[in-house]
Amino acid sequence: MMTKEQIAEALEEIATLLELKEENPFKIRAYQNAARSIEAFGASFSDLQNQETLEKIPGIGKAIAAKISELATTGGLKFLDELRTEFPSAILELFSIPGLGAKKIKALYEQLKVSSIADLQAACESGRVAELPGFGEATQAKICNAIANRAKHAGSFQFGEIAAEAEKLRSDLAAHDDALQVSVAGSFRRRKEIVRDLDFIVASKIPDAITEFFCAHPLVETLIARGPTKTSVRLKSGIQCDLRVVTNAEYPFALNSFTGSKEHNIVMRNRALNRGWTLNEYRLGPAPIVETKLETDKAGSPESPTKKSGRERSKSIAPSIPKINEEPDLYRALGLDFIPPELRENCGEFEAAESGKLPRLIELENLRGTFHCHTTASDGHNSLEEMVAAAQELGLEYIGIADHSRSSVQAHGLDAPRLKVQQAQIRKLQSILPDIRIFSGIECDILRDGSLDFDDEILADLDFVVASVHSTFNLSEAEMTRRVVRAISNPFVTMLAHPTGRLLLKREGYAIDIPAVLDAAAETGTWIELNAAPKRLDLDWRWWPLAKEKGVRCVINPDAHRTTRLQDLWFGIGAARKGWLTKEDVVNCLPLGKIDGALKAKRQSNGVLE
Repeated sequence: MMTKEQIAEALEEIATLLELKEENPFKIRAYQNAARSIEAFGASFSDLQNQETLEKIPGIGKAIAAKISELATTGGLKFLDELRTEFPSAILELFSIPGLGAKKIKALYEQLKVSSIADLQAACESGRVAELPGFGEATQAKICNAIANRAKHAGSFQFGEIAAEAEKLRSDLAAHDDALQVSVAGSFRRRKEIVRDLDFIVASKIPDAITEFFCAHPLVETLIARGPTKTSVRLKSGIQCDLRVVTNAEYPFALNSFTGSKEHNIVMRNRALNRGWTLNEYRLGPAPIVETKLETDKAGSPESPTKKSGRERSKSIAPSIPKINEEPDLYRALGLDFIPPELRENCGEFEAAESGKLPRLIELENLRGTFHCHTTASDGHNSLEEMVAAAQELGLEYIGIADHSRSSVQAHGLDAPRLKVQQAQIRKLQSILPDIRIFSGIECDILRDGSLDFDDEILADLDFVVASVHSTFNLSEAEMTRRVVRAISNPFVTMLAHPTGRLLLKREGYAIDIPAVLDAAAETGTWIELNAAPKRLDLDWRWWPLAKEKGVRCVINPDAHRTTRLQDLWFGIGAARKGWLTKEDVVNCLPLGKIDGALKAKRQSNGVLE
C-alpha cells in the first residue's frame, strides 16, 4: 500500500517524465494539479482506492482517478513503470541542478547522451555543453558551479530535511523500557541550519538492549560500527547517526559535551580548570595533581633552597566537586546561568551568563499569528479556506495571505483584477469566521530598479505588503543594496522577505550589504522577515543580534505554500532563538489587539494613513 504522500510523489514523477517526453502541457499540468489535490485530500485510505470517490475531488479526472486507485490498491502503476523505461533512472537527478528544466535536460540527453550528474559534469568539462543550441559558455559555467556546490555540500543536510527522522528516533528511544533519559545532541540541538550528523545520548542501565533496538530501527539503513557504548549507523535519509549509551550519572556531561559547539566546550573546560577541576564528556573531577621533579647537582644536593630531592607533589587541594544531577547544575557549578543550546557558539554567551544578562529567548507558544502565506490563487497547494483552517488548528489568532504579484509569472502571480477578487473572498470568509483575523496582503516583486510590481494605489488598499526579490540575482552588491533599500523605503511596504534569497545547500544568497539594509529598515520602520522555510531560514541567525541592536523588528513567517508548511514556524523559532531574539523582538508575538496598529504604524509615520 502507498500513503497519499507517496501517491502525490508518483504523480509528480509522471508529470516530470511527461515533460521530458514533451507531452501536451495541459496533460502535464493535470498530473501536477492532481498531486496537489491528493496532498490536500483529508479522507481515509480506502477512499484513495475508490475511483468514484476520487473523481469527485477537484482537479482529478476519470483517467487519473483510475491511476491513483491502482497505486493505492497495488502499490504500483503500470503506466509509470512504462514511462520510467524510456529514460535512465538517474536522469531525474538533473532536475536538482538550478537552471535546468525539462527542455534543456531532454536536449542534453538526446544530443550528448547525458543521463546523470556525472555525465553532465564530464560534458561541461569537455566544453560540449556550451556548443549546444540554447546553452552557451555562460550557461555551461553556471552548471559547472552548481555541480561544484552540490559536491561541496555532499554529506550536509538542511535542518528541516532530517528533523522528522531525528524526532521520530528520539521519541522511539524514549519509549523504550530501558531508556532512562534521551536527547538529540550536536548541531541539531543547537538548531544549526545545516547538520552533518546526528548524535543521540541515552542513559540506561542496560546499554545492549538500547543498542540492539537502535540498530534494528526501521529508519536505519546500514550499520557502520558497533561498540559497547557507541554505535554508528546511516539512516535512510543518508545522514550518519551516532548513539552513545551512558549511565545516569554520566548523562548531563555527555549531553553537554556532545551538544557542543567545540568552541563552547573549550571555554567550559577552561572554566573548570580554573576552579581546580577537570571536565570531560563523562564527569567533573579533580584536576590532576601537579608533580615537580627537582634538579640536583653532582654532589647530590638539590639546587632548590628547599633541600628536597626526588619528586615533590603540589600541596594545593581542589575545591570539592559539586553534585551534578542535570545539565543546569553544571553551568551553576562553573559560575554561569544555564545557557540554552541554541546560544552555544562562543559568541558572547559566557559574558552574558556570567553577568545574569542572558535573554529570555522566544518560545513557539509566544507566536500569536503569522504572515506571508500562499494559496491556490498563485502557486500554493491549498485554498484560502484550507490555509485559514490550518492556522486555526495551530491556535493562531491571525494569518496574513500574501500570494505572488503579477511579475512572478512562473508562480501564476496575481494581476490587479485577480487581487481584487481575492480581497473580496477574504472579506467574505472573514464575515463567517469571528475567531481568527485574516489580513489581505501581497508578496510584491521588487523590480530591477527597486520599484514595485504594483502602484501605490493598489498597495494602499491592502492590509500589508511583503516585498521580495525573485529575479535578476546577478547585480553587484551596491546595485542590489540600492534596489532593496529603495523598495523598503516605500511607505506601503510592511516587511522585506527572505532578504538574501539563499536556498540552503542549493543557491548562495545574492550579494547585498545587510548592515545597510538593516539601517534602512530601522529608519523606515520596515520589518525584516525570518523566513521559517527550512530551505531558507533567511535572514540568517548571525545577523539578528545586529538587527536587534539597530532596533529592527523581526517577523517570523513560514512562506507556506501548503497547510502543512505552516508548521515550519517551529524552524523559524529555532533560528530566532539562535539569533538571541525574545518575544519582544518579534512583531507577530503581538496579540490581535495590537498587531493591527503595528501594521499601520509605518504608513501613519509617513503620513499616508490618517
